[in-house]
Amino acid sequence: MVLHFLIQGRVQGVGFRWFVHREASELGLRGWVRNTEDGDVEVVASGEPDDLAELRASLKRGPRGSRVDRVIEHTLAESEAEELTVFRIDGAW
Repeated sequence: MVLHFLIQGRVQGVGFRWFVHREASELGLRGWVRNTEDGDVEVVASGEPDDLAELRASLKRGPRGSRVDRVIEHTLAESEAEELTVFRIDGAW
């Protein structure tokens, strides 16, 4: 299963990407997390439905100092997972 999440709120400058990386890695998910130019955080994750449900719950909670206002979720085609490797932070600068 492959899911795309867009997390809105106070999610940049609060360690959100590192939080997602840790959570996803612990669950054995593949994919990536990155900041968007609009101030949101975007996540693509591939794995078992139960593990993705745990990630979803973590995204809604966020790390200390963050404020999650909205999580938008879409299911992607399985073919989207073919290029995904170990979970990583994209564009960490």
